[in-house]
Amino acid sequence: MEIFKYMEKYDYEQIVICQDGTSGLKAIIAIHDTTLGPALGGTRMWTYASEEDAMEDALRLARGMTYKNAAAGLNLGGGKTVIIGDPFKDKNEEMFRSLGRFIQGLNGRYITAEDVGTTVADMDLIHEETDYVTGISPAFGSSGNPSPVTAYGVYVGMKAAAKEAFGSDSLKGKKVAVQGLGNVAYTLCSYLYKEGAKLVVTDINKEAVKRVVDEFSAVAVDPNDIYKQEVDIFSPCALGAIINDQTISQLKAKVIAGSANNQLQHSKHGQMIHEAGFIYAPDYVINAGGVINVADELSGYNRKRAMKRVEGIYDSITKIFEISKDEGIPTYLAANRLAENRINRISKSRSTFLRNDKNILSNR
Repeated sequence: MEIFKYMEKYDYEQIVICQDGTSGLKAIIAIHDTTLGPALGGTRMWTYASEEDAMEDALRLARGMTYKNAAAGLNLGGGKTVIIGDPFKDKNEEMFRSLGRFIQGLNGRYITAEDVGTTVADMDLIHEETDYVTGISPAFGSSGNPSPVTAYGVYVGMKAAAKEAFGSDSLKGKKVAVQGLGNVAYTLCSYLYKEGAKLVVTDINKEAVKRVVDEFSAVAVDPNDIYKQEVDIFSPCALGAIINDQTISQLKAKVIAGSANNQLQHSKHGQMIHEAGFIYAPDYVINAGGVINVADELSGYNRKRAMKRVEGIYDSITKIFEISKDEGIPTYLAANRLAENRINRISKSRSTFLRNDKNILSNR
């Protein structure tokens, strides 16, 4: 991988390689863009097959956070940390405290949070060395588990998609197929049930399925059958890359709106569902409730204020549909356009300010 060519192609700002022999820390901090503000993105710990795989993941995820934060209306840029190691075997206190010192050394350019393979307890250890971390224990002023807030954001985003597809944002009587029943999806199902939606659900975890069937009168189906259900809305809340050549032809829903990350296997599948007439709520916009919530911690957490900002996902999804129709482009591209337009506006205003500031100085 030619690092500088890759960074130049996608306009990355900085990569920090972190190594601590005592704790075994091997980490990469990637900062993509800080036009809107400090880069915010979680710390992921994974057993990468190679250092190159870890680097690619850090870079890809950091760029994704730039778009996610921009589209969410946050004054934050995009970054990400990956730690190379087994999250079940290789963790120790020294590792996360060492990472905290590296983050502190960036002096606020990057703020981290919990991600795949890391926990609130890990964030607490990072917090021992730096204040540039969110998602810590509530005892330290954190917002706690972000899953319910993510679920609420998906719920309001789904309502916006329903309005686009059916002319009303009411979900009463709508049939919704929910793929995956983790913490986010469970809470989403509770919102849908309370509004009167009819649920068809699946998960490889039979206990999770039974819980939703018992509590929300859902109908359970085999994981392989979830795509072909006669429903109004398909809500992917588990694996990524599930909108692909094999599944698109099976889908009978009008709307695709769920919490899973990276739902499109490839960009071409965004074009395919657009041409097929599906109403797709781009994943990194509709599932931004969690990052909006933890971002509020940076101002001293206020749940009422955070939830009000999460409700803005409805307007963001609506705006994406407008851009899609006005420009004749798929919604995944319209979401990118929404984020890029905001970054460009701020970038231009800052450039104007700097030019004016230089002129003032030169005239003294």
